[in-house]
Amino acid sequence: MARSTGSARICVTNAKGGTGKTTVAINVAGALSERGRDVLFVDLDPQGNATEGLGLLEEYDAAPPTLFDVLTDGDQRDRLGDLVVEHPEMDVVPSNIDMLQAERELTIADLVARATDGDVDIDPAALSALAVNVTPDTVAGGHALDTLDDALAGVEDDYDYVVVDSPPFYGKLTDTGIYATRNILVPALTEATSERAIELLIDQMTALEGQTDIAVDTLGVVANRVETTGEDETMLEWFEAVFSDDAVWEVRKRVALQRAFSAGESIFAYDPSVDMADVFLDIAADLDRQFGYAEVTA
Repeated sequence: MARSTGSARICVTNAKGGTGKTTVAINVAGALSERGRDVLFVDLDPQGNATEGLGLLEEYDAAPPTLFDVLTDGDQRDRLGDLVVEHPEMDVVPSNIDMLQAERELTIADLVARATDGDVDIDPAALSALAVNVTPDTVAGGHALDTLDDALAGVEDDYDYVVVDSPPFYGKLTDTGIYATRNILVPALTEATSERAIELLIDQMTALEGQTDIAVDTLGVVANRVETTGEDETMLEWFEAVFSDDAVWEVRKRVALQRAFSAGESIFAYDPSVDMADVFLDIAADLDRQFGYAEVTA
């Protein structure tokens, strides 16, 4: 696919917990940076795992305005640039403790949008009375999933890539991240429970496309923490079959990846000699190809 305007946007998503989703997101962003790309990393997870994994834990307790306000208050939508924090490898929009209320707020906003549009017989003003920031005049259209999309429009020209780390659950917050990016990268464990998680992911994408009239592209699957067992081999074959038109990358289990996370950086800043760094560079190179970026030259 080629970029039409602005940056290339990617949402790293899987509702199954424990897949190493955030570690994958940080190291993909780190690999893109290693290839000379300007990257904005957005931590959309209310738990702030990526914010912690990039060494920005103090930002999680920062005073308003925060990402919560940008996503839920129409008057703050253009302030995303004010939230950007510099990291040696990439720029970061950190999560914040206030984001724990974002799912509820975005659900109310979506109901207000549907009520205003006449899809549900509820007074929009009565709904907005239950919200912190949402008011009928700040919600337009048949849904309210475009808030991150609108916020990114003011900053994306400064970046080659926007990488969004989604929450580990399906809801309005994750839908907001996917709506903004229209592209997903899927981390998954090579174990049987991943089959159900992938099936739910496919169902969620189908529902989102139907609700909002967008197309969501799958950029590839990152099989994470792969070991040398029969189950791993079986699941790799299953990924290849289900995602027959997409790349499937294998990231082997390495302690250094967790140590890099604890140090607040990607594997490229922590120890680029670790063999899995090459896998993440392969992912970054393939993303460059898919988004139409020129090859990096020495």
